[in-house]
Amino acid sequence: MMTTTRLHESTAGATVLLMAFELGQRAWKIGFTVGVGQRPRVRAIAGGAVGLLGDEIARAKRRFGLSPDAPVISCYEAGRDAFWLHRYLCAQGITNHVVDSASIEVNRRARRAKTDQLDLGGLLNLLARYVQGDRRCWRIVRVPTLAEEDGRQFSRTLETLTQDRTRLISRLKALLATQGLRLEVGPTFHDALTAARLWDGSPIPAGLQDRLAHDWTQLQQLEGQLRTLRAAARRPALTSAPGRLVAQLQTLRAIGPITAHVLTSELFAWRQIRNGRELGALVGLVPAPYQSGETYREQGITRAGNTHVRRVMVQLAWGWLYHQPTSALARWYQQRFAAGGPRHRRIGIVALARKLLIALWRYVDQGVMVEGAQLKVG
Repeated sequence: MMTTTRLHESTAGATVLLMAFELGQRAWKIGFTVGVGQRPRVRAIAGGAVGLLGDEIARAKRRFGLSPDAPVISCYEAGRDAFWLHRYLCAQGITNHVVDSASIEVNRRARRAKTDQLDLGGLLNLLARYVQGDRRCWRIVRVPTLAEEDGRQFSRTLETLTQDRTRLISRLKALLATQGLRLEVGPTFHDALTAARLWDGSPIPAGLQDRLAHDWTQLQQLEGQLRTLRAAARRPALTSAPGRLVAQLQTLRAIGPITAHVLTSELFAWRQIRNGRELGALVGLVPAPYQSGETYREQGITRAGNTHVRRVMVQLAWGWLYHQPTSALARWYQQRFAAGGPRHRRIGIVALARKLLIALWRYVDQGVMVEGAQLKVG
């Protein structure tokens, strides 16, 4: 049986309803189709109104001549709404895919048309291709469970507080610099601020002094919160698998509790990693070559994937050279990059970060000791 829907359009053989979301804060646009070449059915609902989805799906099935129990496959771009919608859809029996936005094909014209309607149509076409077997048309995000996602909050809270602390210190120094003052932002800052004098011997103006005191109070509160979290990071729960991984990583010199928590919660505790290249790609530490005809050049690393781990690994690579100078990785860096200029050494440290990440994965996953690395004493 064939049901004609539009000129040159047919639902013959269609058994699956394809659905795509364009998510906004105030409104969601939902597109439905049954395959490539079909004009999509587009509907709009209030943002977050998942209670209306059931009726829209039922109407779409009737519109395309599908049975009420026909399966539904959906997708949306990873973004502000994160993964709660994915979990809701899966609970309703819908097969959903969360798509890496950076992997979606776009028109390369300088002034390309872009609307929510066009984006929705593009998502539906890509979803149809993916369902038909084209697995390289985009990249699907690996969705963590609610517990796995919650496990990342501790390390990300630490990271956020550290960044806030850095911003406050920078602002204090910048405000003082506007008056030609340079004070150490430390335990005695408040007393030094009271005693400070401008170029002509006059005290700091009252308005600026109040602002500096306000920022100093905020900084003190942040310092207290950071001390509490860092103390908790030093006491991993050894009864859980993530806690054991954190403790295992900390047996190596150069790796502290915060680095161990980031690597465990962001990667090692829940990601199924098949090989070293896949691991490097997950954090954007793999090269991105450019080759066209006779032109070939290296564009540097992809910088895609988990930014938290990438930042921590670059910091750890510098620390590894200091705390593990006799390890095979440190000797490799010294032979290849240490004699070069600043740019050459920065390139080398990124390469070291990638190699070190793979070595640490093998250490926690397979028990393979990092070659030449030293364990902590005591």
